[in-house]
Amino acid sequence: MTVSLPRTAVLGGSLAVVAALALSACGAAPDNASTTADGKSAATATSAAGFGGMEKLVAAAKKEGTLQAIALPRDWANYGALIDGFEKKYGIKVEVENPDGSSQDEINAVTSRKGQGRAPDVLDLGSSFALSAAQQGLLAPYKVTAFGDIPEGQKDAQGRWYNDYGGYISIGCDAKRVKTCPTTFADLLKPQYKGQVALNGNPTKSGSAFGGVYAAALASGGSFDDIQPGLDFFAKLKKNGNYTPVESTPATVEKGETPISIDWDYLNAGYADEFKSKGVDWKVSVPSDGQFSQYYSQAVNKDAPHPAAARLWEEYLYSTEGQNLWLKGYARPALMTAMEKAGTLDKTAAAKLPEVSGTPSFPTEAQQSKAKTVLGAGWAKAVSE
Repeated sequence: MTVSLPRTAVLGGSLAVVAALALSACGAAPDNASTTADGKSAATATSAAGFGGMEKLVAAAKKEGTLQAIALPRDWANYGALIDGFEKKYGIKVEVENPDGSSQDEINAVTSRKGQGRAPDVLDLGSSFALSAAQQGLLAPYKVTAFGDIPEGQKDAQGRWYNDYGGYISIGCDAKRVKTCPTTFADLLKPQYKGQVALNGNPTKSGSAFGGVYAAALASGGSFDDIQPGLDFFAKLKKNGNYTPVESTPATVEKGETPISIDWDYLNAGYADEFKSKGVDWKVSVPSDGQFSQYYSQAVNKDAPHPAAARLWEEYLYSTEGQNLWLKGYARPALMTAMEKAGTLDKTAAAKLPEVSGTPSFPTEAQQSKAKTVLGAGWAKAVSE
């Protein structure tokens, strides 16, 4: 979802309850498109109120007319419905470059196109990538109207990033091609799964794959401080012939190339719905021996070519409509607890979430950074021939 497959980025934070547009060479928006009559600039606005209110933000965004996004597949956490909903509500065209790109691809696009009209306006990053992007000074501080309802620990104090939706690492399995579907990491080592076990991307660039290795570590005696057992697990999986380097996507599943896929539960659950009409019986389970959950994070490019549209997009995503659309895509939205208390949560969609037990815990920023370093140094060797 190439080494940077679908929306692969590492999540972070805590779950409240219990995812090539040819960015045409369109130039930057007109200088006055994002500035109000009294001289307020959307590029420096840190809130809708700071820009003069939602009405002025909407007007400025409509004047810009375009939102440039990146790495947002339509079948990832219901992003297709979110994009369509935003376009219909505001009449603003959403262009999505490299929909199957990784979080690192997003950051690379920001840094390599700094000052260019073809740079992405907004980012959807795994938390460790959001943290590094903030540290590099790439993100604009902007607090959405619902910022106060986002749980502590799931947002940057300055508003440079905040969690949007999350899920659990799960095992998806084509029950028509696999006689007995695995439900745990221990199962994946069994000889009957030779050449069938895949990840959704490269864990040094992809959040879902990163989460898969972290979950394998937890299932193999490791911890948030020690991801090495996860590397060892995949080295063993590679050695016994069960691991396939083919990166899992809906297309590879349909072709039978990746009949077992380690991925976020909301993606596997969404694929199960999608595959029914195509004759694929896709089973999904959250492994009890390696229960790992995280969130992705939203951010605005500090040098967004369409700064008003970028900020309006974030407002839409954190509205009741936006959060419930993620929920309909089997992802757990960051505002889930607040919406449940307010009575605005889509209860029907919430009831369809994949089953999990217990209370999830999460790696700290330091632990994630350490894990990324270990993976960067050892992943290629672990799965090499």
